[in-house]
Amino acid sequence: MSAPICPKGHESTEADFCSECGLKLEDKLPAAGPENCPDCESPREGAEFCEVCGYNYTTGAHGELPAAKPAPPRVPAWKVLITVDGAVRHEDSPEPPAGFAALELELEPGSSLIGRTSAKRAVHPEIALEHDDAVSHRHALLDLHSDGTLWLRDIGSSNGTLLNGREVTPLEDIQLQDGDILTLGHWTRIQVKAEL
Repeated sequence: MSAPICPKGHESTEADFCSECGLKLEDKLPAAGPENCPDCESPREGAEFCEVCGYNYTTGAHGELPAAKPAPPRVPAWKVLITVDGAVRHEDSPEPPAGFAALELELEPGSSLIGRTSAKRAVHPEIALEHDDAVSHRHALLDLHSDGTLWLRDIGSSNGTLLNGREVTPLEDIQLQDGDILTLGHWTRIQVKAEL
């Protein structure tokens, strides 16, 4: 004769009350089939946790199985390529400097000032354009956000800034895209590049 099974599924050594949890037993209870999860009714596979909903059979804790952590989004590294372009020279501008070597800089997160150094005014730009005296000391900002987006703001420069050939409105934030070209001063050209 098989041992009586209580409503909670325990095998009891007693016939009237469960010897494990104390519940009253009914006469001739059928033997229990496979145990189901009390939360989602899925059949138990013999593990400590329900493989469907994460129910803990030992502690009775409810909850889902820990989800895999999503990979953090990749944010691009931004660089600027500074060149001299005689084709954007104004009529009254001097000739561009001969032999100017292109300069590539990697941008740091936060704001990078574009301008010319002035010790007297305590201006020390991250993107220093000493070769072009038509660039203001505090000309523009490139702001690299933590989400990887890059923004341009002309901060009231004397001679303005062009973005892809169009004048930008001073003090307006404009999101830049990979390959955008800024022209400023007499003949300074800055291309922004995003690299994953």
